Amino acid sequence: MAKKFYIDEDECIGCGACSDSCPDVFAMTDDNIAEIINMDEASEEEIQDAMDSCPVDCIHWEDED
Repeated sequence: MAKKFYIDEDECIGCGACSDSCPDVFAMTDDNIAEIINMDEASEEEIQDAMDSCPVDCIHWEDED
């Protein structure tokens, strides 16, 4: 199973870098906050690239139990 990730919406500044990087995974809401639209559409490497492109680091890997 692929690693899961989430967006801390309180930290998101609505820059759109994640949706530009992975448009099949991320989208911007009407309130200009990033949201996950399909967690399974990209590899972990592509998700990490989107995370690295975020200027406020609001996308995080979920802790594994």
